[in-house]
Amino acid sequence: MTEAEIDALGRIKGHLKEGRIPEALSGLEMALSQSPGDVELKYLLVLALRYSKQLDKALYVVNEVLVLAPSHARAYQELGHIHFLAGNADDAIFAYQRALEINPALLASLERTEFLLEKMGREHGLIRIRSEIDFVKQLPKPLVSVIDLIGQNKLVKAEELCRSFLQKNSQNVEGMRLLADIGSKLGVLHDAEFLLESALEFEPGHTKARIDYIMILRKRQKFESALRQAQLLLETAPSNVQFKSLCAIELMQTGAYDAALKYFDQILEQVPDDAVTLTTRGHLLKTQGNSAEAINSYRTVLKNSPGHGEAYYSLGNLKTYRFEDDELDLMIRQEQGDRLRPMDRVYLNFALGKAYEDRGDYASAFSFYHKGNSLKKIQSRYDAESMRDELSRMQSICDPAFFSQRDGWGADAPDPLFVLGLPRAGSTLIEQILSSHSQIDGTSELPNILALSQKLRRLSNYPVKGYPEVLNYISEAECRDFGQGYIEETKIHRQGAAYFIDKMPNNFRHIALIKLILPNAKIIDARRDPMGCCFSGFKQLFAEGQEFSYSLEDIGKYYVDYIKLMDHWDEVLPGFVLRVNHEDVVDNLEREVRRLLNFCGLPFEESCLRFYETERNVKTPSSEQVRQPIFRDGVDQWRKFEPWLEPLKNALAELESRDASA
Repeated sequence: MTEAEIDALGRIKGHLKEGRIPEALSGLEMALSQSPGDVELKYLLVLALRYSKQLDKALYVVNEVLVLAPSHARAYQELGHIHFLAGNADDAIFAYQRALEINPALLASLERTEFLLEKMGREHGLIRIRSEIDFVKQLPKPLVSVIDLIGQNKLVKAEELCRSFLQKNSQNVEGMRLLADIGSKLGVLHDAEFLLESALEFEPGHTKARIDYIMILRKRQKFESALRQAQLLLETAPSNVQFKSLCAIELMQTGAYDAALKYFDQILEQVPDDAVTLTTRGHLLKTQGNSAEAINSYRTVLKNSPGHGEAYYSLGNLKTYRFEDDELDLMIRQEQGDRLRPMDRVYLNFALGKAYEDRGDYASAFSFYHKGNSLKKIQSRYDAESMRDELSRMQSICDPAFFSQRDGWGADAPDPLFVLGLPRAGSTLIEQILSSHSQIDGTSELPNILALSQKLRRLSNYPVKGYPEVLNYISEAECRDFGQGYIEETKIHRQGAAYFIDKMPNNFRHIALIKLILPNAKIIDARRDPMGCCFSGFKQLFAEGQEFSYSLEDIGKYYVDYIKLMDHWDEVLPGFVLRVNHEDVVDNLEREVRRLLNFCGLPFEESCLRFYETERNVKTPSSEQVRQPIFRDGVDQWRKFEPWLEPLKNALAELESRDASA
């Protein structure tokens, strides 16, 4: 924004504050003629239109804002105000609820909701709203601002303000909770865990802090600890539905599926047809391989909560499920409505993409995949150029001299087998093959290496701050401790075999770190044809951590950067990485299985060829596919969408020009 634009924006805000609405509207008209898609200007226009009682125009513009910025809490609040003035009580309450889901400290939304609920005689809702109003009113003003910044996804500013507040109020539990929330969103899980653990030492009875603590322990995959914390909560209120749900989820994570199902059934007795419980129950059944019961659970959601997008997506994500005509019609009606939460709309678009793809209508399928990704990208902070710069710096720092100077560092453990690469490249199939061996435990996508990289990224006790530069300053003793720490932390996922698999795909960015702390680990690069891999990632909605996948251009650039980095590891760490191409596995399974086992130093076992008979819990999107023999059907699936993949082809063209010049 230029200095002139900043001055103009300041004048417009001044006019609004002073009640000079005609001047504000005139200034906004001029500013928007130059920047028609500016969200902040459009939001200010909504204010000006509402102040001048032009409610129809205000409603039109606020909906434009919410298309551009689906997580704009104050725009939802404005939508509530517009409906409030128009006398649409239910619509106003709905909009205020959406605003509060994003920013729970919006006092105006809380108080207007209280007014409407009281007027409508909804006593049950009043109890909760009044409790939330009391909570916000007692919050220190700096923390209200922190919540607002978090709602706007301005996490760096939120962190600075929160840390400044805690320097003067070191034992304020709400401040610690907010800083932990910021840390969680930034991936600094170790710090978030420490903050919440400390908060509970100050206030052991703080329910919200304990719930946050459970969530962080789960993210860190400390499932036993998370379960203990959930059980502590449940002991305080044995009939509390939320506490039962937390216990059920943590039991799922520890593999106690039957016990988790009992809790879910108890919850459904108390709250029949609860959409969230039924959906989570479906996830549990899917993980167990009980697809038929999972489908029943998801379908029950659709009967009673047709706007619950996750249920549609979960059905589509079974990969083998085909939507019926009436389900497709229901999805279309829901997607066209205006009452969906932003994430429900995302889920529905991906489910519609899958439904139309199964029908062979690839144009419609692509349009829905594209819309779903576009909605997710709006919410994302991913910057393709920043990622490219970091991976380039990694190559500059980690040259042959870097590793020769650190030869022999780290923990001696040979246990970990890292299967990495890009998502949807066949890593789940490789994991299923390897975990069918008697000496290998399959686990899941473990976050430990990523968490360590985030910790190193933010540590200030080195001469430089930032990652990967900090790798130059880690000592031999630290490398050994980090390696031993990884082995200890991951024991919870093992069942007693000599080796275990860590299948986090993004670990390819941290092979240098793995080499430093676990020099005897094995690394397997699961690779797939670029077009097939990238488009498969584009049409898969990942839970988190794969923000590059929301744009064909971004995912193409990411693939190129991945190839460059893997080529670098091959050059500076020859023989440390085994490359396994998905197409080769499909073409000659036994040959590739023997290569894998030979690389791992293990004898061949026939069970690895019958991997689909191995009974284990699989949580990734490929869970149903790896329970079947290999078929070629999916190898060239992207070609059906080729007319719409030009941005991806253009991004990947860099590989062709690079290969031609090599």
